[in-house]
Amino acid sequence: MKILLIAPPRKYWPFVSEQDNFLVPQSLPYLGAILRDNGFEVKLMDCMPLKIGWESLSKVIKEYEPDIVGVGENHALYANEALKTCLLAKQINLKTICIVGGTHFSNLLEQTLENKAVDFVVRGEGEHTLLELVQGIREVKKNFEDVKGIAYKVNGEIVITSSRPLIDNLDILPFPAYDLLPMKRYGTSKFLYSPGGTTIHHSRGCVSNCKFCSWWLQMADEEIINGKRILTPRWRTKSVDNSIHEVEVLYKKYNKHCLVFVDASWNIDANWNNEFSEKLIKKNFDLNWFAFLRVDCVLRDLKNSVFDKMVKAGLSHMCMGVERCDEKWLADSKKFFYSTDKTRECIEILNKKYPHIFKQVTFIVGVRDEDEESMWRQIKFAKALKVDFPAFHPLTPVPGTQLWEEALEKKWLETKDFTNFDWATPVMSSKFLDTHEISNLIYKANKEFINFHWLVKGIFNRNKYKRNMYIWWFLVVARLFFDALFKFLNPFKRETYTNLVKPKWYDK
Repeated sequence: MKILLIAPPRKYWPFVSEQDNFLVPQSLPYLGAILRDNGFEVKLMDCMPLKIGWESLSKVIKEYEPDIVGVGENHALYANEALKTCLLAKQINLKTICIVGGTHFSNLLEQTLENKAVDFVVRGEGEHTLLELVQGIREVKKNFEDVKGIAYKVNGEIVITSSRPLIDNLDILPFPAYDLLPMKRYGTSKFLYSPGGTTIHHSRGCVSNCKFCSWWLQMADEEIINGKRILTPRWRTKSVDNSIHEVEVLYKKYNKHCLVFVDASWNIDANWNNEFSEKLIKKNFDLNWFAFLRVDCVLRDLKNSVFDKMVKAGLSHMCMGVERCDEKWLADSKKFFYSTDKTRECIEILNKKYPHIFKQVTFIVGVRDEDEESMWRQIKFAKALKVDFPAFHPLTPVPGTQLWEEALEKKWLETKDFTNFDWATPVMSSKFLDTHEISNLIYKANKEFINFHWLVKGIFNRNKYKRNMYIWWFLVVARLFFDALFKFLNPFKRETYTNLVKPKWYDK
């Protein structure tokens, strides 16, 4: 039996181009490894770094002749391309079994299974569920009700099997099958996540259940009660030694000197942070790394001296979700652990002690009570923080979140075309601003920060990593500007900086 796991051709954000690096989709090497270790012939196909468009992917599927095609998606905006992959596989061979997984499809079971090209949905954490499912397919099972964590249709009726418990010990998973991916094609940018960027993760899930966030959903404890899916947030981590070994393999075997940790919350456990940093320092690697960090945990580790060790171990780039300078909104969104005072204190210490670290924060704008005054209040707060880059994202109700359910119930959504769910294009108005007005204010917010003074300050920074990040941003802005001129567009209009971009090879 042959299994083909695919990350399909996709459009990309305007800020990321073919000249910038595409990074390893972590699901592929993990799923590939557990299937291979259990005797299955498996091929991993990541179309983006290989520049494989739909015509080329069709040839790959025809030549490989897989019995099973698997595709996953955590982001709503790429869901259509994932489903297009299943349709393509069925058009080539109707007997090919198509399996989808990931946060998006786990949270839209009925809509997903309406698509006749989809045979099974793997819900939640995928490794053990996918393995058991394909073992059942190989055995030509007719009843899959004993396979935990899947959904499928029988005679037009959706069957949702019992929930699969999360993997308690992540160390039991086999080492990810990086050897099945084109590792030399990842992290090729001279400036972004340089040199040799690649993704990695040590933990899964989150300890919080923010109502707008989908990151915690896929790795949460799950129960089905009276047909309703109940999720409880949970955070797990690999052992330090396991993670150090993975870093060492990526560094020595694949020449990856910049690690992009894609953990939803990298720094939950202070003891883990401390031990990992100490052991990585002893390796004496020439290494930079990026992580998504929680402000409250950063503040804790700044005060207990663990953060010093993280920096010595190579932490060069951090991103924190500040979200709003609005305590009530944070509390209503279940982000109780944040406050403007904590954020301000944390970043003041970081700016003073670690000026060489590239500090990135995210803000959510266009919330239900947003007006122009409140929007400028967020911008003013961002400017006062003096970070390297504040990103302003319109509030987007991702399927599965509490916000999604509320938006559907109250009819706030103005489009259900998931290609617009890119966290750059507003998909719903506030009480006081329509989507066009929100978009214009986001553009004005960006102009407040991305300017000549900002670029000069960064381009002449003494720290190489930080300098490279500013150079990359300068090149991005210049490319967008000249692309707009070439297309006879006004380069200063907001439309230049939103909507996904289609690669030249996308259809080929």
